[in-house]
This record gives sequence, C-alpha cells and structure tokens, in this order.
Amino acid sequence: MKIRIKANALRYRLTKSEVEHFAQEGVMKEVVDFGDDTLTYVLQRTIQADLFATFKNNIITLFVPEALADDWTGTDRVGIKGNGGPLQLLIEKDFTCLDNVEEDQSDNYPNPLAAKNHA
Repeated sequence: MKIRIKANALRYRLTKSEVEHFAQEGVMKEVVDFGDDTLTYVLQRTIQADLFATFKNNIITLFVPEALADDWTGTDRVGIKGNGGPLQLLIEKDFTCLDNVEEDQSDNYPNPLAAKNHA
C-alpha cells in the first residue's frame, strides 16, 4: 500500500493482493521505520457513514464506510473520493505505470491507458 500526502490531500493506493486482503480482513496496515520512531498508515472499514481520517500517535487511519468498501473491492470501481473536513481523501487501485520504472508492478492492476498507447 502506498501513501501520498500533498498539502491537505491524503491518497492511498493498493495493489490487487492488498485490495483482496482488505476485502477479506477489513483492514490493511503498513509501517515505515525511521529508526527512532515509526509511522503507521492504516485503511480500516467502519460502520460510520462517511469517509474520514485520523492522525494519533504517529498512526494515520483512513476509515472507509462498509458499503463503499464492498463496492470498491467487489467491482471494477477504481477509487473512492471524499472529504474528511478540510482534508481531501482518495483511495485507489494501483495501476501499472506507463513509463518504465524499476519498481515491481507485477501485482498492480493493468493500466487502461496502456492499450490506447499501443494503438
């Protein structure tokens, strides 16, 4: 799971296996070890009606309503977008890059623009 933070926007991207794990378990978690401290970021299902995020004790948790989580994980829907107060929130399925990158993308979703670029 990747995280991107820019200004007042928070975006999570998940590979196919991570989406499957989230669908089954209702939670996905990653930890970044800085040596003397850690940052944990979590995607968590919730019974709450709205998408929202919290940041406490070096843990960013993005909460996804159950119905949205089910729709996102069970269909070809690419993302979920919302606002948590002033914070813009986005959860996406991670597509393969169109450019050559060194990162392993074998578990990413096929990029729908790839066919257009080869035409």
